[in-house]
Amino acid sequence: MEIIIVETLEEAGEIEAKRLAETIAENPETVLGLATGSSPLPLYQALRRHVSAGLNMRRVSGFALDEYVGIAASDERSYTATIEREVTGPLGLNPQLVHVPEGGASDPQQAADRYELAIKSAGGIDVQILGIGSDGHLGFNEPGSSLASRTRIKTLSQRTREDNARFFATLEEVPRHCITQGLGTIMDARHLLLFAQGTAKAEAIAAALEGPVSSRCPASVIQLHPSATVYVDTSAAARLELADFYKYTYTNKPGWSR
Repeated sequence: MEIIIVETLEEAGEIEAKRLAETIAENPETVLGLATGSSPLPLYQALRRHVSAGLNMRRVSGFALDEYVGIAASDERSYTATIEREVTGPLGLNPQLVHVPEGGASDPQQAADRYELAIKSAGGIDVQILGIGSDGHLGFNEPGSSLASRTRIKTLSQRTREDNARFFATLEEVPRHCITQGLGTIMDARHLLLFAQGTAKAEAIAAALEGPVSSRCPASVIQLHPSATVYVDTSAAARLELADFYKYTYTNKPGWSR
């Protein structure tokens, strides 16, 4: 696990967009795991500049992390609409290759099972983009989630609903359930790419990166992944005990490994 502390996530977005652009140029059929929220936005925005400069992403496949249950795909607050608005359209992806769980399905659990199968049928995810919740959730895997879980229905915690209430008129309108990739599903990705910013995420980041691996902090499971890169801004890194060491190792990273 490589932990990179940056002044802003815009800096991280520029670094990682260049890496992803090179990956996609080498493998035009790269499969991306797509996260929503504010943390991955600088990456998507930086990738957009590479697309404008000639990067072709029409053969790239995308799988969203999660979707609310009970909200129509056409609802602007759905993650289906969010992915289309922030990723598919701006990056010129083929909409037929971008997948989001069917939150409006009559049988959400069957929809979750189909989604898990679709990821496997695509050959698995090459690069999974992630954010982290203030309570340490990954995707919508709330505290207490099995570290081996697969795509399924989850009940959103009150804290998560309150965090997401800014996208709705009232807290009561925030859905109570979702379909999310499980932690085991996320861990199957070949590379994990986690972004976090702000003091509100500092406690969760410290628990995820330096605490014990535990379902109490679902994001801590990334400590077990063989290939993970974590970008945190200085505010989110405020509670990391080894922050100076992470800065030192990145500054002194061998040229051949860059």
